[in-house]
Amino acid sequence: MSQNELTGGCQCGAVRFRAESLGRPSICHCRMCQKAFGGFFGPLVTGHGVVWTRGQPKLFRSSNLANRGFCADCGTPLTYQADGHEVELSIGALDHPELAAPTIQVNPADRLPYFEGLANLPMQQRSAEREPFYAAVVSYQHPDHDTTRSGDSA
Repeated sequence: MSQNELTGGCQCGAVRFRAESLGRPSICHCRMCQKAFGGFFGPLVTGHGVVWTRGQPKLFRSSNLANRGFCADCGTPLTYQADGHEVELSIGALDHPELAAPTIQVNPADRLPYFEGLANLPMQQRSAEREPFYAAVVSYQHPDHDTTRSGDSA
């Protein structure tokens, strides 16, 4: 795994980071992670040697023991950090999230009751009648690599 692969950032590109290495990837089912990520769980991986290469996350003190970092411009969840511990990075904020496949689930008591069955839901395929819509979509999200300026699309 090269140093260039361990980069990431927010949707708009205002905040970017690099990590020297990654630790344990997990998904957290606690209610605070559900709310912070706006999803069914929080996907996190320990970031060792994290450096902010563009901007800084805004911090929200989500409990008496931890801060959560996010982009103040676009709202992307970026970090979780318990006091006295290394920062946990949002797996989805990595440029290569496939490098951090979760190996453990934590806080199972808060897991939503329908979570286990999600993989069994029917899959809706793209249809020919929806292709014009998909073809017209232009993403304004920052690309999955470093650029010279935030907002750059290449």
